Amino acid sequence: MLRRKFITLLGGAAAAWPLPLRAQQPAMPVIGFMSARSPAEAASDLAAFRQGLGQAGYFEGKNVAIEYRWAEGHYDRLPEMAAELVARQVAVIAATGGEPSGLAAKAATTTIPIVCTLGGNAVAAGLVAQLNRPDGNITGVTIMGLEMGPKRVELAHKLVPNAGVLAMLVNSKFPTTLAETGEMQAAARSLGLQTTVVDASDESEIEAAFAILAREKAGALLVNTDPFLFGQREQIVQLAARYKIPTLYFLREFVDAGGLMSYGPNLHNGYRQAGIYVGRILKGERVGELPVVQPTKFDLVINLRTARTLGLEIPTVLLVIADEVIE
Repeated sequence: MLRRKFITLLGGAAAAWPLPLRAQQPAMPVIGFMSARSPAEAASDLAAFRQGLGQAGYFEGKNVAIEYRWAEGHYDRLPEMAAELVARQVAVIAATGGEPSGLAAKAATTTIPIVCTLGGNAVAAGLVAQLNRPDGNITGVTIMGLEMGPKRVELAHKLVPNAGVLAMLVNSKFPTTLAETGEMQAAARSLGLQTTVVDASDESEIEAAFAILAREKAGALLVNTDPFLFGQREQIVQLAARYKIPTLYFLREFVDAGGLMSYGPNLHNGYRQAGIYVGRILKGERVGELPVVQPTKFDLVINLRTARTLGLEIPTVLLVIADEVIE
């Protein structure tokens, strides 16, 4: 009886002890997730990022928290967002949606680990010194937009072999636009093709760009790698249909929205890998020892329904090599 009383009294005393004397629970780590895109448009890729985190053993709200920042295509907002996450002292920054996000994060901190998703080459963008062993505080996943430009030119030529003018829709505010456009123009010249470049960095400029393409009688169109243009894919696909311009895109999500043809990697896989990397860093791996991930597979996707709407017959050579044909 006396022993039971003693235990009860001890328990009551423990509850009254000052907090520092109690067993401490480890603080939940916080990930800073910043993106050049918008939350609604990037929802499926954010889900893929969370899936990757889960594969690494981290689940939002259970053993990790996430602070979100969305630039919604306004790249000039990214530096302030990066500074906010650094001030918040997050454990890792996931800088997603292309090079501007990664560059803003890099300028904001040299100590907090950064995992980027980007469209071109991480070395050429100035994010890392080398791909296999970045060595600094940055690594990431690339979707190889720049390197795939010449291949898309070749495919566009096969799609519309008699096109007099091959057009390119670009956003000049995106850091890799000049390099990608130059690569594509060089590839077009090697095929004897003339090119024209139209610039658009907001929704109204996209509509104006298509009016220009129609006046110049563009035979085919390539949409350059850019998060803003990707975010406006519904509008771009609708305008391509309205003006009946055969268009080749850099990701299959354009085709899912009704676009004609795309050639590129799986974006969801890239975001999932970024989530895995963030989880591995939270577990203690050094960011500088994680190589920049590059895709090994690129899919050619063709929408035959859209081709029929355009009155376009897809050449057999493309149908044979296509990874997916939407009937």
